[in-house]
Amino acid sequence: MKTLHPDPPYEKPSPRDNRYMAMTGNCTDMPTYFIDTHVPLDILMDAANYRIRVVTQVLENLSMRGSIECESFILSDFASLCAIPLRDGCDVLDVVGRRLRAQALR
Repeated sequence: MKTLHPDPPYEKPSPRDNRYMAMTGNCTDMPTYFIDTHVPLDILMDAANYRIRVVTQVLENLSMRGSIECESFILSDFASLCAIPLRDGCDVLDVVGRRLRAQALR
């Protein structure tokens, strides 16, 4: 993973500020993609659902094809193409789960 050197005045979000959670799929040690954990639960669920269903649709379409021959680097790129939105969806579902557990404790 490359280490980037930011232009000042970049400040990483404070761990105490739990409103914005860095997504797991950030490609550097300086996150640029975040989940707003205060968004209504139905909006978070829609975001997770969309990402997971898009990948599911692509994989279902591929599974209905016959033999697919490709180079290993193409397969690696395709795996990344599927893994990124799946990871994003799982990150959002983690936020939903935390919020639901917190509501149950009240």
